[in-house]
Amino acid sequence: VRTPHTGCAESTTNTRSVDWQCLRRPGSCQQSSLHRLCVGAPGMVVGVSVDGAQVWSEGIGYADLENRVPCTPQTVMRIASISKPLTSAAAARLCEEGKLDLDAPVQKYLPDFPQKQFDGKDVTITPRMILSHLSGIRHYEKDARKVKEDKEKAKRLLKAQVKEQEEKSSTNDQGKSTSDQNSKDGPGKKKEFEQEEYYIKDSYESVTQALELFKDDPLIFRPGSTFLYSTHAFTLLSAVMEQAAGQHFLDLMMSMFRELGMLHTVPDENEPIVYHRARFYHFNKKGRVVNCRYVDNSYKWAGGGFLSTVGDLLLFGNVLLYSYQMAQLKDTQDLLPGFLKPQTATQLWTPVDRTEASWDKDGLYGQGWLVVEKLQKFGQCRKRRYYVSHTGGAVGASSVLLVLPSEEIKQCQDKPPVLPQGVVVTIITNMQSVGLNNTALKIAQEFEKAASAEDSEVSEDL
Repeated sequence: VRTPHTGCAESTTNTRSVDWQCLRRPGSCQQSSLHRLCVGAPGMVVGVSVDGAQVWSEGIGYADLENRVPCTPQTVMRIASISKPLTSAAAARLCEEGKLDLDAPVQKYLPDFPQKQFDGKDVTITPRMILSHLSGIRHYEKDARKVKEDKEKAKRLLKAQVKEQEEKSSTNDQGKSTSDQNSKDGPGKKKEFEQEEYYIKDSYESVTQALELFKDDPLIFRPGSTFLYSTHAFTLLSAVMEQAAGQHFLDLMMSMFRELGMLHTVPDENEPIVYHRARFYHFNKKGRVVNCRYVDNSYKWAGGGFLSTVGDLLLFGNVLLYSYQMAQLKDTQDLLPGFLKPQTATQLWTPVDRTEASWDKDGLYGQGWLVVEKLQKFGQCRKRRYYVSHTGGAVGASSVLLVLPSEEIKQCQDKPPVLPQGVVVTIITNMQSVGLNNTALKIAQEFEKAASAEDSEVSEDL
């Protein structure tokens, strides 16, 4: 369903002198980006910021098909697994406050959580393992044999993709990833939403109660040995954080959202009236767009249970980018501190060994984020830029938040540099199983080129 552009747009002018409105002209990067956004969703909202200033926020298509309610920049949608970076930031703050030890066994905070075993021996699960999906706790698939078979299939597919990419590397293929992010994310993705636990209707009164879903299930892998993406593991992390903070998990998160200014980010609860909330859709077996069934996401707040807007997600991306880039400055005396300490933000955005990510095979997982490191193996061949991102897939929703930091921080004479520097892109849609990472990366690169071209013109004028 290619829905019409509704004309519901907001643009703000950056403090840099770039004429971002010119990007709407034919052939511009924004016009090109709009063309790419035909992804089969009834509606979507895209947001872009450059150097901390929002420069594009636009609704495309419909938030509600039946009532013909258009998407706008204020539309609220499920952000799915982008909830994980939000949770990781809150966990990082608890660490900085000395309340959470990432390397302590989870039983330090949850004595009643079962002591896990693997191959007949006691093993330890820590919050750090959970943040990087190395805990061995299952995702929605309970059959350990099937999980391992799917991972082997994924490895064989990846080898084939890498081989094909190397054969094409004689051309300058700058910025491309080794997988097609606009297709389903990895083998077996078509069956992803056949998992029963996506459609839980029961309401859980607390994150501790939600542990009942999986706490007695055997581990799929030995903790620390093998990457296994797990939303349930983040539920365990939320219970640990709750005990460490002495505060209900949702209260902890809402407090952080208020501090950051993310006033439109809330739990995906069905009873409260949430203004501008979209409806959610999927394709049935006949390929028709239909309404998604009712679900209750209280079993997975930390890993996939929040609603948000593109404005709030851009703000969050820039908050972390500011903290991250503080580590690259020698003199920060005249700058406000970041929400996280520089070394903490750097840890979140540093790849962890033995991890992986389905939405970009070039990347590894950090702590709540995919991290793609800068790399160019051969002259005039494919060049890879450093960036971080997280995608999301929920019942009736797909999303992405991507941060492309500037390669070098621009210095100002006799003044501290203005942070953050880089491009943040977010896209949220009300259709499930839509791959968005590659689209977001291309959009970020286009806006970075436009900003660089403007900087060059300014330098020439000076």
